[in-house]
Amino acid sequence: MNVRRIMTSLSMILRMLFRRRIVLILLVVIPIVFFSVVAITTSIQKVPFRIASMNGKVFILASEKHMALVFFAVAIAGFLMSFLAMNLIQKNSTINRRLMVCGYHPLELLLSNLLALTLMILMISVYVGLLTAAFFHVSHPGMMIFSLALTGFVYGGYGLAVGSLIAGELEGILFIVLLANIDAGWLQNPIFYAEAQNQALIHYLPAFYPSQAAIIAAFTDYSGLNASLNSLWYGLGFLAFSMLIFVIKMRIRK
Repeated sequence: MNVRRIMTSLSMILRMLFRRRIVLILLVVIPIVFFSVVAITTSIQKVPFRIASMNGKVFILASEKHMALVFFAVAIAGFLMSFLAMNLIQKNSTINRRLMVCGYHPLELLLSNLLALTLMILMISVYVGLLTAAFFHVSHPGMMIFSLALTGFVYGGYGLAVGSLIAGELEGILFIVLLANIDAGWLQNPIFYAEAQNQALIHYLPAFYPSQAAIIAAFTDYSGLNASLNSLWYGLGFLAFSMLIFVIKMRIRK
């Protein structure tokens, strides 16, 4: 394994991403638009919400507006990272084949893609986290950003898995929208969860633990360690699956 090759591949990936200015503009604008709509349309009435990931019935009292901002922060991080991760794999498939011909090892290409994904997760989580803190006082901003990074890690892994399995861009987008919209964009909303039937099913969805970690960090002084660890396990599962598919495909093409 050659470090120089990994860094060369990483620089090529980052150049490809940052060359598409419309993508960068959307990454900046989409969170602002979502947060602005939430701030304008939601009520400031305080409502008790249950922290579903904690043992026993632990409730917090927060306004609907602040809870919606946290919920949408998680949803935005999940959506953006899943799309970026899927696009990263699909757009680089031809480039990876050429690099394989030039002597690159599949693990070198895989590591460069993972490093690029990590940088994007950090950038988006910090940006969305700081933007959330600008709209209301977050109890623990650092842990809030970390929980958004966990969301990006989980859904970034899902995006990598979709991009590795499916070659078509439209089909991949449909798979991303299907899960992200139902999970991060709907079922993890604490307002919906309070009255939902079959709540146990919601616990098995990818965004459950990251969203719980975000709620704990934003409104309480409780420890979000359990939710964070479960988020890591979920993300590692997606990541391991996508890595396996990637290596298999690269070896076959070689």
